[in-house]
Amino acid sequence: MIKRVLTLVNAQHITASVFINDDESGLHHDYEVWLEELAPHAPIDQYWHNRTGEDACPERRDRVADAHLKRQVMGREVVVAVTDGRLDFGTWERIFYGEFDGRRRKRVLVKIIGE
Repeated sequence: MIKRVLTLVNAQHITASVFINDDESGLHHDYEVWLEELAPHAPIDQYWHNRTGEDACPERRDRVADAHLKRQVMGREVVVAVTDGRLDFGTWERIFYGEFDGRRRKRVLVKIIGE
């Protein structure tokens, strides 16, 4: 059994995020709206990255500069303490994976450090 450890959970893609928050549908919706206001997907030509980055290839229709910005706001990873096999969370805390590009296979790295 895992006794006392730190657990790292990391999104393994530059347009994905791992974060901790409340698992409540209204909050999920609010995040979607807020992130889209902060970094709207369209118009795609508002972002320099969409003209110069790897997604600027003519055969690619999607442009993902907004996904990079959303990831920066939401974070790359979380570290959570575990005691006696249980995550040390507050009552409503949960770990979430956010994919802001949506077209890649989802990957998460979990590292456990401790006893």
